[in-house]
Amino acid sequence: MSFIAFAMNGLLAVLLIVALGFGWRLERRLKALRDSHEGFAKAVKDLDQAAARAEQGLADLRAATDEAAETLAIRIERAQALVSQLDEQISKPPPARVERAAAPVRGRVEEASPSAERRLKAEDFERLLERESRLPPGARPSLSAPVAPSETPRSRARVDDDLFDGPGEPPRPGPQSRARR
Repeated sequence: MSFIAFAMNGLLAVLLIVALGFGWRLERRLKALRDSHEGFAKAVKDLDQAAARAEQGLADLRAATDEAAETLAIRIERAQALVSQLDEQISKPPPARVERAAAPVRGRVEEASPSAERRLKAEDFERLLERESRLPPGARPSLSAPVAPSETPRSRARVDDDLFDGPGEPPRPGPQSRARR
């Protein structure tokens, strides 16, 4: 073999070793790129799942808001009906309770038709006032507005719980609703 052939074989061997080095570096970089691509795909998948959960949460929130709005509208309607009933009761003359209290004072029982309203006479009213003045101060009925019970955290919690009850048959005003509280 000649010196030229030997030099060419040596040069070829060096070039092959350099190509192997470049190939090995390229393979490491491609492996890192594949790993980052897999991580990126996993991150995109996690983001997609989070977006789906957020979408479901928003749908649940919308449904809860709609339900709360319906419940609130029903309660507002009930409150307005009760307000109108109270206005009617306030604008009417006092109920038969005063008449029943005055009947024993009069000493006679008057028969009246259910549709006719009885009124107190001035004498009956004076007798009623005299009877009240003889009562001790603590036993006298007051005509002022009834004193509301003091609000405690427990009573406030009952009201708050009542605000967030689910849909169901709404309580009807009257003796049944008072028994529940």
